[in-house]
Amino acid sequence: SPASPRQRKREKAATMARNEEKAMSMLNRWLRVQSGEENKKEERRPYLASLCESLPEAEKWRRQIIAEISKKVSEIQNPGLGEFKIRDLNDEINKLVREKGHWERRILDFGGPNYLRSGAQLDANGQEVPGTKGYKYYGAARDLPGVRDLFKKDDKPLNKRSRSEMYKCADAAYFGYRDEDDAVLLPLEKAAEDEAISTAVLEYTERHSGAGAVQGEDDDDDGKGTGFVAHVPVPSAEEMEKAVLAQKKRDMISMYVSAEEEEAQKAAAVKRPREE
Repeated sequence: SPASPRQRKREKAATMARNEEKAMSMLNRWLRVQSGEENKKEERRPYLASLCESLPEAEKWRRQIIAEISKKVSEIQNPGLGEFKIRDLNDEINKLVREKGHWERRILDFGGPNYLRSGAQLDANGQEVPGTKGYKYYGAARDLPGVRDLFKKDDKPLNKRSRSEMYKCADAAYFGYRDEDDAVLLPLEKAAEDEAISTAVLEYTERHSGAGAVQGEDDDDDGKGTGFVAHVPVPSAEEMEKAVLAQKKRDMISMYVSAEEEEAQKAAAVKRPREE
């Protein structure tokens, strides 16, 4: 049976749509050829950072890893993904963070900027934020069972010991009064004491034996040697007598002056009541 006008119209529309799709696909292919993307092979990131041999490539792979980390961190913010999906995403993010560290060290080997130099993350109180070292938790992973307890702060005050409690632990052994009861320390101290005594006796004997020999040599030197050598100026007998007389004069003057002052004070005290 011949096709109805409506059916022929539908077939014509379908044919036109297929032609437009072919034209668009050919146009897209031509544009890709012009831009060079048609012959360009897809590059894969090296498995090891040590396989990279240039600084620009290392910088490129590091930027690519940062983009992947940002994408996965935005995905893990959704708590409706489920526990297993969130854990997998968190593991992938930590793996990418470790890989980023490898590339940053490789960049440093090439003489590039030091991206590893970053301080610890601190909260408003100046304390280090937990989970900033080692394995980290991102987004909804912080609310997983067992993970939430890691970020809880212990607000219980520390029980400080009083002075009397601290004195209870300070017994005689703390102050060293029981050191004599040590069976190991006493023999060591005895040996050290005997050695010190013998060394002192030997030095004393050598010193005095040498001094006697020097004195004997001086006596045998035709009487020219002096038995006493003064290292400070020694006053003569006349100087000593003068110093004694001067001291007696000062004592007598001070005695008489003090007696006269006492008599003057008494006279003034007697005169004041009479005047009043």
